Amino acid sequence: MKHGTTRAVAVTALALLVTGCLPTEIGTTVPVPGATEQASTGAPAPSGTAAEVLATLPVKGRAPQTGYDRDEFGPQWADTDRNGCDTRNDVLARDLTGETFEAGTHDCVVVRGTLADPYTAHTIEFVKGAGTSVDIDHVVALSNSWQTGSYAWDEGRRTALANDPLNLLAVDASANRQKGDADAATWLPPNRASRCSYVARQIAVKATYGLWVTRAEHDALQRVLDTCPGEPVPSPARVDVPAGTPAAPAQPYANCAAARAAGAAPLHRGDPGWSDAMDGDGDGTACE
Repeated sequence: MKHGTTRAVAVTALALLVTGCLPTEIGTTVPVPGATEQASTGAPAPSGTAAEVLATLPVKGRAPQTGYDRDEFGPQWADTDRNGCDTRNDVLARDLTGETFEAGTHDCVVVRGTLADPYTAHTIEFVKGAGTSVDIDHVVALSNSWQTGSYAWDEGRRTALANDPLNLLAVDASANRQKGDADAATWLPPNRASRCSYVARQIAVKATYGLWVTRAEHDALQRVLDTCPGEPVPSPARVDVPAGTPAAPAQPYANCAAARAAGAAPLHRGDPGWSDAMDGDGDGTACE
């Protein structure tokens, strides 16, 4: 496994849809805050070719964006799999190569690595704090999901979508910002070699979570898949978790000394053990 550790914790949308829970360790689950019976109404995790799965997606008009706000999808980069690392760092660890980690973070906070960017085919050297060369993209943009069904969900299910590795890729920051909240009808990766896998991932996310597509989106997805008819949908993504990661605390840490003693510092807003009282400068990071 990556980094030489034995890591096998996944955030699978299927578990959410069927049980209203997210997996932590194999064979165990924890409830998703706010998850309700509504979470069981989506489709199961898809299999087969992307074209076959696309044919099962409902085609509807776009719902209004009224009421959309990023906060409706829970804390940014939460630790939904309870592995002690926020989702951003989980995805960086998965998608970068040659990565190194901040000392004392249990191989959690990525400080350096190399990205083979799927959107541009460029090689990007990532250094934490040295600009914004790498973003974590929601393959199905959260605003797009809002207009194709997630407006009707509870926050637990939206938080799961926002942090599901199936819906996340580390990518070139400029390409991600060009994309914005566009669907396949208005934006595709400049790197044509990645378009089949990109649209297959969008289709997998929409099928797994029970989202629909617009007619223009459907037709754009189909045009790409016509060039690669056997393209499979990806399986629900697995995020490696460092062996020996401490269990998430049930309550906020008493202070930064306690967070450091547990190997959890620095903390980011939304992390297990977070307390606003520890974030003296209000920048969303405590106990630096």
